[in-house]
Amino acid sequence: VIAIVMILFVIASVWHMKIGMQVVIEDYVGNETAKLVAIMANTFFSAAVGLPSISAIVKLSSGV
Repeated sequence: VIAIVMILFVIASVWHMKIGMQVVIEDYVGNETAKLVAIMANTFFSAAVGLPSISAIVKLSSGV
């Protein structure tokens, strides 16, 4: 039960981070190409943070 709550917390936190940074990028980056690249990098970084975190929680909770 605790692992499920932790996974949901990680998902919510990473989603909040991604959306917040995307708003900053959309507001302050003027060049459309740079904006697209920054949003893609933001999405990649969010996945690079979220997936290993969820994997670690699953590994710890399974006892393997």
